[in-house]
Amino acid sequence: MELVSLIVAAGLVLLTGPVLGLIALIRIAHLGRRSQALRTSSVEARLDALETEIGELRQRLAALGDSPGAHATYSAGSSAPGSGWAETPAAFHPPSSPPRDTGAQAPRISSKVGLDLETLIAGRWLNRVGIVALLLAAGFFLKYVFDNAWIGPRGQVAIGLLSGTALLVYSQWLLRRGYGYFSGGMAGLAAGVLYLSLYAAWSFYQLVPQPVAFFGMIVVTGTMVALALGRDSQSLALLALIGGLLTPILLSTGRDAQIPLFVYLAVLNAGLLVMARSRAWHILELVAFTGTVIYYWAWVEDFYSASKLGRTAVFATLFFTEFTAFAIVQARQLGKIPRAHIFLLLANAAAFLTALQYLLYRDHRWVLTVAVLVLAAGHLAAMKWLPPAKPGERSVARLLFAGLALTFVTLAIPIRLEGKWVAIAWAVEGAALVWSGFQGNVRLLRWAGILLLGGAAAHLVLLDMAVGAFLWNPRFMSYALVVASLATSFVLSRRYQDAMSAGERQAFGILGMAANFLFLFSLSLEVWELFARMHLNLGADTRLTQQLALSLLWAVYATALMSWGFRSGSPALRWSSLALFAAVVVKVFLYDLSFLERAYRIVSFTVLGVLLVLVSFFYQQRVAAGRRGDPPSSSP
Repeated sequence: MELVSLIVAAGLVLLTGPVLGLIALIRIAHLGRRSQALRTSSVEARLDALETEIGELRQRLAALGDSPGAHATYSAGSSAPGSGWAETPAAFHPPSSPPRDTGAQAPRISSKVGLDLETLIAGRWLNRVGIVALLLAAGFFLKYVFDNAWIGPRGQVAIGLLSGTALLVYSQWLLRRGYGYFSGGMAGLAAGVLYLSLYAAWSFYQLVPQPVAFFGMIVVTGTMVALALGRDSQSLALLALIGGLLTPILLSTGRDAQIPLFVYLAVLNAGLLVMARSRAWHILELVAFTGTVIYYWAWVEDFYSASKLGRTAVFATLFFTEFTAFAIVQARQLGKIPRAHIFLLLANAAAFLTALQYLLYRDHRWVLTVAVLVLAAGHLAAMKWLPPAKPGERSVARLLFAGLALTFVTLAIPIRLEGKWVAIAWAVEGAALVWSGFQGNVRLLRWAGILLLGGAAAHLVLLDMAVGAFLWNPRFMSYALVVASLATSFVLSRRYQDAMSAGERQAFGILGMAANFLFLFSLSLEVWELFARMHLNLGADTRLTQQLALSLLWAVYATALMSWGFRSGSPALRWSSLALFAAVVVKVFLYDLSFLERAYRIVSFTVLGVLLVLVSFFYQQRVAAGRRGDPPSSSP
């Protein structure tokens, strides 16, 4: 019974489906006729109203024609002075009413949108999908033939080459007869078949030596490039590229074929470089880059070993050079760098740096350091090939290459150096960039310097370094160099306030506060370690001595900041002093009062009280002197 019910339900669906479809079609046709009738009646009504209005205008003009001065008209060429009017009758020809269609031809509703969509789907999309499907079918068929040995290797390759050539000729025949879309699809299919055949003859069957197959792929690539350029067809070039990228996948044997595969990819990319000289088809370069990266890392994952380091690094360098050349060629041709190439340059640099790090970091770090520095120099040299900026503008391409060069130099530091040297190198480089940014008025360099200085400070704080003698040890010296770089950048920023944006001024203000904090932090570490190493014979508790020394250091440092703020007239320094005094007060009243012994409490509160009273006195003295107009005292 269940089977019968299913059959009946299926029959009802099959019967009701066409009926509902017919009803829908009839309804749509009825609505279309009704809409057409409404449009026709609306047009007729407007024509009637227009004829009525024209008739009224004729009657008014006839009435005006009977008046005595109705025929006076202005004559621009009258020679009588002051007389711009001539009694020349002006003939008036009223506009004739437009011929009215009596219904022999109804108003036609434009179906351009529908036809365009139909052309897009049937003429382009179906063609492209069909071409890809046929290419896949050809690949699967060849693979099936390979597995079953229906045809000998030479016969298989010969059939593929003849079929690809025939399709190429057929595409030209179609183009001459006006079938442009279909012709492009056939040409793309032809390229894929030719690539399949050559790759099989070389890598799968070893029927031809490597130079012959290499030359054959060059010929196919050159032919497709010439056709794409001659037809000015980006879609044809894209189809050829996709067919070329699919070839190694379709005929993969699972064996290691690094040299054939990578040389093949390099030839495809070289063909794109030729097209980049005359066309701005950015999608091709992005597709080629994506395919190359996928193939490279897929091979590395499956077949890489240390014995293949040399040639693997050479191929990675070759790919990087090709895609960098794309951007340079396009920038020289267009006078600017397209947005697609900004992404391509950044992604290409990141991919190449990742490849070098994978190949060289563990066992060849010096080689990696030199390679990164060479990359930086190469990007700086490439800037000479880029077009200069227009007057009043900045060259984005040049800034991008300069930024990449700076990035490579910055990354070379942690590759070769370790620990504190990374922070020191970043700090010095950051200060140099800030100085260069102010000298050349380049905001990008200043921001790069700010980021490097911030990274150096953060890296230094996170390090755990050994200490030695008080203030004469690697840790304090590292802090001193980083603080000096931060302070130098901050002082430079004070001289160029008008050249900076509000965001830059805030960033440099943060750098100044960071320099202040790092110096106090380093001094606190030194004092803490000093009293931790001291073994007093007076029965003093080392921990209590450390806490007292820290409170005294902070109080004295806050007093020095206040004095410096008075001398330099810097509100920021004075506010920093007040904030540090607040921290000392909180520590003394909440911590020292609870944990320090009586003698330590006395010393702590006495020193803090004296310093607070002195600072308050001299601060009030400065305020009073300012009210009287006297020069304020410079010593708190």
